[in-house]
Amino acid sequence: MKDCLFENGIIFTSDDTNLYADAMIVSNGMIQWIGKKENIPDGNYEHVDLKGACVVPGFVDAHMHPVMLADFSKKISALPPEVHSIEELKEKIRQVRETQQPGEWIEGWGYDEGKFEEKRSLNRYDLDQGCSDSPVSITRTCGHIRCVNSKALEIAGITRDTPDPEGGEIERDASGEPTGVLKENARNLVLPFIPKESHDDKVQNLVDLGNLLKSQGIVAVCDMGNLDNGDNFPLYQEAARRGYCQETAIYYMWDYFADDPDFIIPETHRDKSSQIFAAGLKLIGDGSVSGRTAWMDKPYLGTTDEYGISTCSDSLMESAVAFCKKYHCQLSMHAMGGSAISRVVDRAYREENWMEDDTPYVRVEHITDPAADSIRKAAEKGMFFVTQPIFMYAEIESYLTNLGEAWMKTCYPVRTMLDQGVQLCFSTDAPATSWAVPSDPFPCLKAAVTRRAYDGTDCGQDQRVDIETAVKLYTRESAKAAGFQKIGQLKEGYRAHFAVLDRNLFAVPTEEIDQVKVETLYINGKREYQR
Repeated sequence: MKDCLFENGIIFTSDDTNLYADAMIVSNGMIQWIGKKENIPDGNYEHVDLKGACVVPGFVDAHMHPVMLADFSKKISALPPEVHSIEELKEKIRQVRETQQPGEWIEGWGYDEGKFEEKRSLNRYDLDQGCSDSPVSITRTCGHIRCVNSKALEIAGITRDTPDPEGGEIERDASGEPTGVLKENARNLVLPFIPKESHDDKVQNLVDLGNLLKSQGIVAVCDMGNLDNGDNFPLYQEAARRGYCQETAIYYMWDYFADDPDFIIPETHRDKSSQIFAAGLKLIGDGSVSGRTAWMDKPYLGTTDEYGISTCSDSLMESAVAFCKKYHCQLSMHAMGGSAISRVVDRAYREENWMEDDTPYVRVEHITDPAADSIRKAAEKGMFFVTQPIFMYAEIESYLTNLGEAWMKTCYPVRTMLDQGVQLCFSTDAPATSWAVPSDPFPCLKAAVTRRAYDGTDCGQDQRVDIETAVKLYTRESAKAAGFQKIGQLKEGYRAHFAVLDRNLFAVPTEEIDQVKVETLYINGKREYQR
């Protein structure tokens, strides 16, 4: 098989030593050479004329929940353009009920009270009006809150006398009755009663999702854990045999494994040269800004004592640190609010890097409102911050309501963190954000470059980054976050994972970045998607 010469393109490499090229030679799935056309080495090549198209490294989404996203795609979407109001959601529930028998669960995802015409949260009585003879569960966009109807509360045995679980809250009305809203760890109270999909269905859902990700230029993802004790590793292995192409780093949600003395991550599963590998453990330290459960270091707007929720015990964190040190795997912790961020950064700061390669020993997820001291310590110790520009872009209503304009503008201080030397990357947290196609990287890039929400609201212009930096943070730096090998850049010796775009991402007006589409995607030099 001849080596393949891709030429006449605008090739952005994410490699600072050779940032732009116009030609690239691919041999056996690897980049053999990349540079300027006048310097192409002599050889007998198969030629691919890029015809002036813009090429970027394949995107690496360093924080998402693919199994959840694949599963959710089969359920009711409570987001625009499908649903704009609670009344429309009720109708969607009625439609599903007409296709099912009484008693069968009805599930949905993605609701955001800020996007409902009614501008309020769901409650059990809303869902009862959609269906009262079958249990209904709708997960909020953040993934940290679930609203269920009266039938689901009954099945789960949740009453006014049920105590709040540690790290969670059963929301109650003025009379003490549960409203159906289950926050943080309380959302798990109904999980044992919700039927689980079959292994085969989960695998096929992943294969289908992989096809969507290919159309978005995504070549690698981090699976940041289930909301149960399932093991996603065999799902991905089987999906790969059926055609799933993305490289995948898997994290185990430690809440569900900490009490199992036999739990290990086999060394064979931790091989980062494999398409599918286990990267480490995940902890959840707090909730979400939009759900007012992120653990802040100052109270939410309009209150004097509402700081959010700390959801992780000291003993759970210590056992996770001990496990990761023993097995030389990575520790990830969800921390949005300043108090949650300080807690994990301060704890990690006491440790030396326990990894046996150049993968960061600790990564902190989301990083909404970090203190200056946390930024300094993370930079000093090489901790990795994984953040999501799409959050404020898509959820601006709740950020303004819960934080106010001035505080909102200081959130996600990307420019400041980079200037302070923090290792940082971008991701989507799909499906845990209020966007119709949550895994699409281009709205996320637009949000980082414009620092404006989808409705034009200024989200803090001093924290903008240029489009070149944004792409590096979504490719090269995202690959580093989980220790992916030889991807994220287009350079000699790296895998030929790259996307050909329908326009020049680096020349379009910033307000049009979200309109850019992937024309063709190559993984290991093989064309895997054609628009």
